[in-house]
Amino acid sequence: MNHKKGFNKLNRNASHRRALLRNMATVLFKHERIVTTKAKALEVRRVAEKMITRAKEDSVHNRRIVGQKITDQAILAKLFTDIGPRMKERNGGYTRILKIGFRDQDAASMVVLELVDHKLETGKKDNKKKSGDKAKKAEPKTAEKAKKAEPKARKPKATAAPKAEKAAAATESTAAE
Repeated sequence: MNHKKGFNKLNRNASHRRALLRNMATVLFKHERIVTTKAKALEVRRVAEKMITRAKEDSVHNRRIVGQKITDQAILAKLFTDIGPRMKERNGGYTRILKIGFRDQDAASMVVLELVDHKLETGKKDNKKKSGDKAKKAEPKTAEKAKKAEPKARKPKATAAPKAEKAAAATESTAAE
């Protein structure tokens, strides 16, 4: 039972816990998505949401309060100029926790902690091809495209004789020594 417990100590002393939460919040704001254990994510969420609430109003007072926890000036600027204004219309609930399974080593419950408006960036956008695209590739429209589409002639593979000669030469050189 977790009744009347203010927070999870995460089996760490106060300074270690404070450093852990600060670092994880900084990384969350940098990448907008982190993978961690469920217990840590719940605690980081508490810290991060309070920072985002402060970042919605860009003032010197709010920057100094959040700046006590986030020491990286680039991340602090991103929080106040990018993340805070994006969350302006939202009244809390800036992060989401998605369960992804259990860690292999110790079976700890792993989750993804991400900002609600985070969009996954896909490296290749050409993966989404329609069924008609294959038919279009089969029939080039112009003669120039047809020439480019033709496979190039391959060079014949070297025979095994040169390899045998190299091996024989290597054994002769070692025998001479």
